Amino acid sequence: MFSHIKDLQFEAKPDGPDAAFARRLQEVLGGKWGEMTVATQYLFQGWSCRLPGKYKDLLLDVGTEEVGHVEMICTMIARLLDSAPLSVQEAAAEDNPMLAAIYAGSNPAHFIHAGSGPLPADSNGVPWNGAFITASGNLLADFHLNVTAEAQGRLQVARLFNMTDDPGVKKMLRFLLARDTMHQNMWLAAIEQLKEDGLEEMPVPEAFPDAEQENAFAYQYIDFSEGQEAAEGRWASGPSPDGKGEFSYQAQPTAHAGEPVLPAGDPRLYGTPPPAGSSGAGKKKK
Repeated sequence: MFSHIKDLQFEAKPDGPDAAFARRLQEVLGGKWGEMTVATQYLFQGWSCRLPGKYKDLLLDVGTEEVGHVEMICTMIARLLDSAPLSVQEAAAEDNPMLAAIYAGSNPAHFIHAGSGPLPADSNGVPWNGAFITASGNLLADFHLNVTAEAQGRLQVARLFNMTDDPGVKKMLRFLLARDTMHQNMWLAAIEQLKEDGLEEMPVPEAFPDAEQENAFAYQYIDFSEGQEAAEGRWASGPSPDGKGEFSYQAQPTAHAGEPVLPAGDPRLYGTPPPAGSSGAGKKKK
């Protein structure tokens, strides 16, 4: 059960209109790494969590907070569009080239589709997509992805911070940066907690029964580049992070199978058949 509190978690009020920045701010609302993505991702991860208690609460708590961030950014975008010029003539009415340039960088859909409001889309106007979210049912795998989501989101907010001089906008962005910092550290701590609780060790089924032949490749770094600089990396020698193997280094890739030759396809699919008499030619169905 959800309820809505009318107060915002933090103030979202610019010092003045800026339609061009409203367009840019759309990225951290409806972009791949935006607040709509993380809010929905954490909620779906929580709803599908089979462990009642702290992990489920963690996911639903943070997902709910992110919904509040969606509202904050939507409010900021609406206020950035308030009193913004609707035409080139209006933008240049006071012979202000800067204002005209700002108008030129705006998104017409803000006014045409949303009536001077936010859109569920990124900074290019591409609609938000549910395919952006992942809720696999494996908490360790999902928590690793959540670290990435917070890192990418924080990076984009930091870049946007340097694209505006509006003190009110910067104030809100500082708050979002602080919360993203917390969430990054929180997911890293949650990963450690899963390991301490003995629930997961690797973000894949930890006890997957690898065949003996595959174990030879499980900790081998293969160098596909010129030179051998990669051999100096932590990933090329020494114990592996999972504590179950030793990294090894192979200077050049080795083929472990011959060239694949496929038989002729089903003639009903109208593919191009191999030449008659070739090893890939098969009998055609009548």
